[in-house]
Amino acid sequence: MFSLQHCEFLLGKDYRMQLQQLTIAPGQHTVLLGPNGSGKSALSAILAGEGQCQSGEFASPSATRKKVAWVSTEQQKALIEAEKRKDDADILDVLPNPSSARDIIQREFSQWTTALEQQLQQLAAVLQFSQRLDTAFLALSTGESRKVLILRALLSQPDYLILDEPYNGLDAASEAALRDWLQQHQQQFTLILVTNRHSEIPSFTRQLLYLNHGELAWQNQGQGLDPADLAELNKLSTLQNPPKALPAKDQDRFTPPLPDGQQRLVRLRNGKVHYDDRVVFQGLNWQVNRGEHWQIVGPNGSGKTCLLSMVTGDNPHCYTNDLEVVGYQRGQGESIWDIKKHIGFISNSLQLQYRVSCPVLHVVLSGFYDSIGLYEQPTLHQTQLAQQWLELIALADQAQQSFQQLSFGDQRLVLIARAMVKHPSLLILDEPCNGLDPLNRLKVLALLNILSQQGETTLLYVNHHPDDKIAGIDRVLDMTHYQAAT
Repeated sequence: MFSLQHCEFLLGKDYRMQLQQLTIAPGQHTVLLGPNGSGKSALSAILAGEGQCQSGEFASPSATRKKVAWVSTEQQKALIEAEKRKDDADILDVLPNPSSARDIIQREFSQWTTALEQQLQQLAAVLQFSQRLDTAFLALSTGESRKVLILRALLSQPDYLILDEPYNGLDAASEAALRDWLQQHQQQFTLILVTNRHSEIPSFTRQLLYLNHGELAWQNQGQGLDPADLAELNKLSTLQNPPKALPAKDQDRFTPPLPDGQQRLVRLRNGKVHYDDRVVFQGLNWQVNRGEHWQIVGPNGSGKTCLLSMVTGDNPHCYTNDLEVVGYQRGQGESIWDIKKHIGFISNSLQLQYRVSCPVLHVVLSGFYDSIGLYEQPTLHQTQLAQQWLELIALADQAQQSFQQLSFGDQRLVLIARAMVKHPSLLILDEPCNGLDPLNRLKVLALLNILSQQGETTLLYVNHHPDDKIAGIDRVLDMTHYQAAT
């Protein structure tokens, strides 16, 4: 079992966590909960063997040759970084050899057997991933790359399965399939699940652990779920004072007004995207006008993120299609910066790739300049506005902390503030609530609802969770209608 007595752990270079007492016995399925920055992911990493025990008594199942498998956002980031380094042929002086999803999975096993291949095919079918196993890892969507890590963990047949926000980025069907699989196979492992959503707590959970400020603040009796336990969690996650207003616009750096009479923000005619022999979507005719808020839906790999990255100009297919954005026809010599100044953007891929080490305040300020990192001197007024945004998301006291030292959820809050700070004409939100605890999720949804009602910003919103609805969004683009026939 996992057993901790009066332990202090060092994780990374300077993150320390103290735990007085904790046990997770075989079969005692455990869920870690708590606000953003509370230490949930840190504890899961420690249990996975990533931390150093500086003092106290720590016993891990791995010491008795029990298998511990771990899935986390940090692993996802590391794999993306490793694959990107392969693409740097100028430095390596070799032809890049990108890894496929199958390569990422197979390299964890000393010998690849027929039995493993059969198990992989079965698990891939469960997660609706069979057709993507031989796709380059970097060509996968965020949800699909998360599936690769999950498949690798499940295939190892662990005694302890540690899943840190495994459903982030998964479409509804894949999430339901994974939930069912865990339910059906719960006798084969002990699950340790990190989640920010109470709806994701499995019915077979035995132990609930609620963390706050890096400490274990509350736990149940460890014998199963009880209505009183869930009531306590809901009480801890009630937003008492929802935000009523947003910070003002800056006078020097804000989204400029569109020409009088121009209502069209985006127009795509007969849109098609394909990579090699795979068609992502085709035959898409879509127009977004001022004040028309859209939700974009569809399964993993259906092209939601691809479409949005075309609008932002971060996908080269914006030049291979008949695409107009804020009055500019793409591919006609326009400046990408003339377009970006009208757009705010947040996505899973942006966060996974945001590796600049700078203070949190600078990340918010960079939203005025559409840059990754801050390379211009902000005005005093801009700094004051950025601080107001940090106060709104309750991170003002961490303004000078390194962005990279924040938890995943707190990073997401900062990037949302960065996207909103200039009050853009078009705000693109690709699963903005991923990684947010219940209080911050309610807060962000309230902010977006205010923004949608003000009339100056149009929202394009990708979301897999029915609980994360924004009241002002009344139009839906379903990408399943534009899939190639199989």
